Amino acid sequence: MAGGQTTVIQRVLERRVQRRAAGDDATTATVAVLVRALPPPRALVAIADVPLRQQIANRIPSDVLDCDYAVDEPQALQRCSDGFRPVVITDSLELIHKLRLLASARVPFILYVASLDSAAERDAGLLAGADECVAGQVPDRELNARLGAARRVAELEAVLRVTLAENRKLSAIDDLTQLASRRFFRKHFPREVERSARYGHSLSLILCDIDHFKNVNDTFGHAAGDQLLRQFGRRLQQALRRRVDWVARIGGEEFAIVLPETAYEAALSVALKLQACVADTAFKAENRSLRITASFGLCGIDKVPVGQRGLAQRILKVADAVLYRSKNEGRNRVTAAPADAKVCDTGAL
Repeated sequence: MAGGQTTVIQRVLERRVQRRAAGDDATTATVAVLVRALPPPRALVAIADVPLRQQIANRIPSDVLDCDYAVDEPQALQRCSDGFRPVVITDSLELIHKLRLLASARVPFILYVASLDSAAERDAGLLAGADECVAGQVPDRELNARLGAARRVAELEAVLRVTLAENRKLSAIDDLTQLASRRFFRKHFPREVERSARYGHSLSLILCDIDHFKNVNDTFGHAAGDQLLRQFGRRLQQALRRRVDWVARIGGEEFAIVLPETAYEAALSVALKLQACVADTAFKAENRSLRITASFGLCGIDKVPVGQRGLAQRILKVADAVLYRSKNEGRNRVTAAPADAKVCDTGAL
């Protein structure tokens, strides 16, 4: 069953790569660059028959697969447990069974080398879990085709893993400031609220906005604005508890500071500290010294209640409303309110 599923996935992936739909040129080019950067996939050749093993080994180009060898089943299983091999070439049905039974997040592409070129042997290999089967005396053209298919599947799987990892990173991290992203904040702030409610902890949220940031861009250019945003994010982080508090960039010049296990009064002290941290020391941008300020809005809860639906959104709405008040009342100030403060539809308190 596992071998059949892998074969289907292989065919789907190969057809998608071959089918160049309009608008897919950038994706195809990106995949091609990633594949070119990859070394040949690692392969394990586990063939007990010595002459057959030597014959197959001599026919596998080193630039197609980077091969390691096992002389028997125990050695093959040990090699696979020591490090993942995306391709396994074997003449052992029992080894195929055992590899498919291994509890692993990744599964290898298995090429079964049958001693006889018969339909019964090929069926036995596929039933055991192999992805492809060849006869021991397979012609070079067919062997090269099977090895090429194995390599393409291994490369596509590697590219997919790299791409998924990069996508996860990019969706969680703001590219400019290297802080948490807006998407990360929207996903994880409700989880912080739920966790605080579960354990009866306090929680506070501070929203802040750089005052007159548009003037920086208009006067000194967007490069200066980008430098300022990076420094601003670092300055916020340096003033907070490491590995406890966290900062996210949730808008152009707007940031959210999440303070787990921090009650209202303590969070107010943090917000005032951050306000001074921004205003008291000049920033550097485009070889200029720039003095800026920021406005802050705080919403804090001394003990997060259990079972309040939409509480995370409520906290965010209150923090946004008091930030709006800070900006309306002259900027460069901190305004705070508890989570049960009344907020109008406009966001104002």
